[in-house]
Amino acid sequence: GFSILGTLFWYALTCLLALLIVGFVLYPALVKVLGKVSPIDFFLAQKQVMAVAFTTSSSSATLPVTIDVTENRLGVPNKIAAFVLPIGTTINKDGTALYQAVAAIFIAQVYGFDLSLAQQFTIFITCIITGAATAPVAGAGLIMLVVVLNAVGLPVEGIALIVGVDRIINMCRSTVNVIGDTMASVVLAKSEGVLGEIKTKD
Repeated sequence: GFSILGTLFWYALTCLLALLIVGFVLYPALVKVLGKVSPIDFFLAQKQVMAVAFTTSSSSATLPVTIDVTENRLGVPNKIAAFVLPIGTTINKDGTALYQAVAAIFIAQVYGFDLSLAQQFTIFITCIITGAATAPVAGAGLIMLVVVLNAVGLPVEGIALIVGVDRIINMCRSTVNVIGDTMASVVLAKSEGVLGEIKTKD
């Protein structure tokens, strides 16, 4: 009934807050500490990347823009950007793994399952593996959630509960994924001593 809508709101809010912390607190901290780059400049330089990732919900569709911006605006040499970004697009799915963990625990709570510590750890490990294995296209994370639910014996039918808000969360987790890719490129370029000047304006 309508009571599920309130629960669904808290689920979506939890996902979005968690993604916000990873994308706009953890990653900027790594950029500042390891990359010695201003987080504000970091985000201003790649606002186009974040916009494309948000609207397409796909790391793969964003990849050409990500490479272009990383090289020409973030100052990362081609030899690093061309290596790190395609790999990151394929296996770096922090946003997806986080979303799957929250979704699995939400479904467990809705169905009244009391997850043991071992089951929660299984969800954690499975989300990391399936996150890396998820195709970088819109909606793939929802499909891979089946593997996470099966790993701890949760009903797969629970996915139907979260389909209604999945598109919005998908847009946000794709944005977090590409921010992670560009962050890794900047940090690696800095560690190699080849990071150029960041351009925040055309």
